[in-house]
Amino acid sequence: MSGTRPRGETFEYAGATVELIDAPTVLAAARVNPVELLRRADWPSPVQRVDLTVASADRPDGPVHTFAAAISTAEEPLSKERIRKLVLGTDPVGLLLAKRIEAGDPIATRIVDNIGAAAAAAYKKLGLDRPNAPVAQREPGTLADAVVGLQAELTYDPTGTVVRLHAEVPRDEVTPAHLQAFVGLTLQAVIELAGPESLAGRRYSVSREAVSKVPATTQTVTLDMVGGLAEVVAELREIAVSFRHPEAMARWGARRPQGLLMYGPPGTGKTMLSRALANEIGADFREIRTPEILDKWLGGSERNIKQIFRDARRYRVPTLMLFDEFDSIISYAGSGGDAASQAINAVAGIFKQEMNDLIEANPNVIVVATTNFPHRVDDSLIRSGRFDVKISVPKPDEASRAEIFRKMIHGLIAAHEAPGFQMFTDDLDLTALAAASHGMTGADIKEILRRVQLSKAMQDARSGGRVAPITTDELLASVRELTEPTGPR
Repeated sequence: MSGTRPRGETFEYAGATVELIDAPTVLAAARVNPVELLRRADWPSPVQRVDLTVASADRPDGPVHTFAAAISTAEEPLSKERIRKLVLGTDPVGLLLAKRIEAGDPIATRIVDNIGAAAAAAYKKLGLDRPNAPVAQREPGTLADAVVGLQAELTYDPTGTVVRLHAEVPRDEVTPAHLQAFVGLTLQAVIELAGPESLAGRRYSVSREAVSKVPATTQTVTLDMVGGLAEVVAELREIAVSFRHPEAMARWGARRPQGLLMYGPPGTGKTMLSRALANEIGADFREIRTPEILDKWLGGSERNIKQIFRDARRYRVPTLMLFDEFDSIISYAGSGGDAASQAINAVAGIFKQEMNDLIEANPNVIVVATTNFPHRVDDSLIRSGRFDVKISVPKPDEASRAEIFRKMIHGLIAAHEAPGFQMFTDDLDLTALAAASHGMTGADIKEILRRVQLSKAMQDARSGGRVAPITTDELLASVRELTEPTGPR
């Protein structure tokens, strides 16, 4: 079996259809890192969001799997979504601005951020940022699933806007049935808040991978979609958790990372990982490109970098600032005596000053820099305190390449297969593909798939009929085309 199609079980609960995808993988992954589920689901009023997490913990009696759910009836007071809706609206100008922001237009982003800051202040002054009315206060209790013998403790947040469920199962005894049971108990708690018919006709997918019927883009990529970089993804998840829980950081006097440097060969996914981190945090993504900083006129580059950080200090929603190809912006700091070197040194000096207290000036901002050539970046620029975390993103090994193939093919299947149309055969040999693609990066693997997709589409267009699904041999041929140099023509 190739494992490119996720195995799922579907069950009905109170009129809702629930698909539990690859539960054994969820439970296995939770042994290493907490796995978050249901984050992007749509819920009936007054429920605003449900966070369901599966994790592992050590207890005196032995290790356990922990199941936890937090059902919130309060909107985040000044969330990115609420401010954007408040500022942009649905009129033509608002829709145009939204499209320009999505395309990365810095001017449109700056306009909306400035208006949004003023709107948020007015919103707060009018008292509209207060949480929704709390749910009725109740005593802590227990919800139980008699079939598998799972009991979940039910508690209520002091604010009255969050209902929490918690259950534990010994690690040696846990099964997918326990996960399904806990999902059911969570839905039961939602029904108690929203009413007995509130889930009718809804559909929920419980999966550690975000599977969308819309093809994944750099705007929608998540850490769950990243293949072959388990250690890197785990570290980025830790950063996301520290960003999303400032109250825990404050309680312990801890300081989350304000800067992250990712370095490695071209094509290994550094920019994609940056976007995935922003989506994991729930942050806006602001990419700073070289032309936005470097200016041929005297003093222009210095003014540009100052303006970029001046804007960063005014962001009122979580924002990830990406300095891609960092070495091309600030490289060889301190070297050379010509005018160009002096300009680079001046930009580097300003960058250092601005990074010294950015997190204190605006805790909503995190800075990510990526480079293919870390030796070109002066150590003083990326010291701890400015860039607290430095992550190497290497070329994938054979096992990692197999995982990249699996996830990319999985995404294509989810986005394009439909009744009567099968895109890939069921017997793909991921091991053979991984071995044949020695030395390739994720970008190379994406190109391999693109070429085969184009070839199949052209066959379909010419024949006017159905074309056979993509096979392992066809993918291997595409690998050879990419690796073997073409001869003289």
